[in-house]
Amino acid sequence: RWRLEPKDEDIERYKAGELVEPKKPIVYYIDPATPAKWVPYLMQGVNDWEPVFRAAGFKNAIMAKLAPTKEEDSTWSLDDARYSAIVYKPSTIPNASGPHVSDPRTGEILESHVNWYHNVMSLLHNWYFIQCAAVDTAARKMIFNDSLMGQLIRFVSSHEIGHTLGLQHNFAASSAYPVEMLRDRNFVKDHGHTSSIMDYCRFNYVAQPEDAIEQQYLFPRIGKYDYWAIEWGYRLFPEYADAAAEVPMLNQWIIDKTKDRYLWFGSGYTGEDPRSQSEDLGDNQMVANAYGIKNLKRIMENLPQWTAEPNKAYGSLSTMYSEVLGQYNRYAGHVMMYIGGIYQNPKTIEQQGAVYTYVDKAKQQEAMDFIVEHYIATPEWIFNDSVLSKTGTGYAAIASDLSGKLVRKLLQDYRFVNLVEAENALGKDNAYTIEKYFADLNNAIFSELGSRKEVDMYKRILQKTYVDHLLNMLPIVKKDANSAVVIGYNPAIYDVGGVVYYQLKALEAKLKNATSKDMVSDAHYKFLYLMIKQNVE
Repeated sequence: RWRLEPKDEDIERYKAGELVEPKKPIVYYIDPATPAKWVPYLMQGVNDWEPVFRAAGFKNAIMAKLAPTKEEDSTWSLDDARYSAIVYKPSTIPNASGPHVSDPRTGEILESHVNWYHNVMSLLHNWYFIQCAAVDTAARKMIFNDSLMGQLIRFVSSHEIGHTLGLQHNFAASSAYPVEMLRDRNFVKDHGHTSSIMDYCRFNYVAQPEDAIEQQYLFPRIGKYDYWAIEWGYRLFPEYADAAAEVPMLNQWIIDKTKDRYLWFGSGYTGEDPRSQSEDLGDNQMVANAYGIKNLKRIMENLPQWTAEPNKAYGSLSTMYSEVLGQYNRYAGHVMMYIGGIYQNPKTIEQQGAVYTYVDKAKQQEAMDFIVEHYIATPEWIFNDSVLSKTGTGYAAIASDLSGKLVRKLLQDYRFVNLVEAENALGKDNAYTIEKYFADLNNAIFSELGSRKEVDMYKRILQKTYVDHLLNMLPIVKKDANSAVVIGYNPAIYDVGGVVYYQLKALEAKLKNATSKDMVSDAHYKFLYLMIKQNVE
């Protein structure tokens, strides 16, 4: 953290709970090379943190300033380590970052040079277009007006400044909000769509056109968690002799405060807690992402018109179509986290209850049903003829890419391990078992099997990808005259190999006599059967 201390003459006032100015405020200068029209928005992103520090007892603790001219201060330099700054990078890199330099002996932050790459604006455009064009008419173009782009820059500035203040990503912040409240104008006006700007919650993609939520309430902004985090990190406690003496009080403070779900923290780096994810919204990804897909469908219907630019070809249409596919894939990843998911609730020994608990059976079934409806059933809306005919994108290429990404999520080792572990811990009746998971999966992926119905291209590619992946998951068996040994035996994933083998043999039996009235589908079944037969004894 930065060294924020009351002035000597204000220490007693600070102890009494009055707001005081620090001896040395945190100041960020704006790189003089920055395009002038964006300077006010970058400065506002810094100044947005000023009221937050009031929670820690300081006023005017942080501010943005224009870099002095040579006439004003001939000694000032952007490269001078005494000055923190937002540095403009005239680069095609679509990014921004908020690093800081700290003293490794004390943790004191000494300075920061925030990197603002010019082309982060293309990233902001694409995010906002894909997530909000269905509800904001200003987003339905390839070049936003300066006011809209400025507000998007302001949000990035605030987020990166948060990092320079010592805050990490809080990917759990959005999970405190009930999904339906993200459609409530009054709620998002008061609370935003996440409790922390340090979450990766780009924009409110849950909002529907009929909700009439104003543009300014679709953006992320500093939230309740950020106030709490700054207060915890920067409030001084002169009554304690040293840092060690503060620990019991700080621990109890966390215990008491985090009973409020808005103040909960989750890094998202465990990769198994569905409440702590990047780019998601709300407390139920199945509900939230169903709304998101509804909006993507609206955008797809209008994509050629909304990406059209006079005197240009269809490069923008191709770019934004890729963005639609990316957002669509992202929604699947959010939902798949529930299947085999494990909630993590960090606790100290003063708190009761388990730290790790399995996602409940009903929630996992809800996630599976979502995947079946929106990803395993052919998503016809994705294959928009007016888009494909102008971009030259092939149906098979899209289906192959979507299927590959979906199957990799469906057949992750850790998911199977967690399903088996949960069944062992909870019992068959209380767990979403690996047997049920594969039954649901196979019934959906091979829904036409046994009916002689035609299998469309999307499903054929999905089925082929699924079988391919199962074959690649088979344990390697080394044989000699007297024995067979599984290579790389790992007790944690031993059951996975057996289950995969069982699934392939069961599919082989079903495919052996499978037929279809459609010749291509019939040939497809025979080929899948041959693939399995030749690779599985």
